[in-house]
Amino acid sequence: MKKAKIYIPTKTAMQSGRGKLKEWLLEFETKDPSINPLMGWETSTDTLEEIILKFPTKEKAIEYAKKNNISYSIVEPKQRDFVIKAYADNFIKD
Repeated sequence: MKKAKIYIPTKTAMQSGRGKLKEWLLEFETKDPSINPLMGWETSTDTLEEIILKFPTKEKAIEYAKKNNISYSIVEPKQRDFVIKAYADNFIKD
């Protein structure tokens, strides 16, 4: 049985906001990773690891996984605490 994880990716260092991080991804897990003896890269004979599917909601990703007999795990996004700060707080010593 194929295994996959469903998650929302984290933002990259080049992004300042989280506006474009609304899509859920279904990414297959590698079955047999190994090290290529010539180059030292990680290789696998499993081509499913190259496939990443995008879904607008978590429910649609789960529905797809169930319909195609894929066992899945869901990685919920961490809730970020929003701290309201004033510009003057940068200059106040604690």
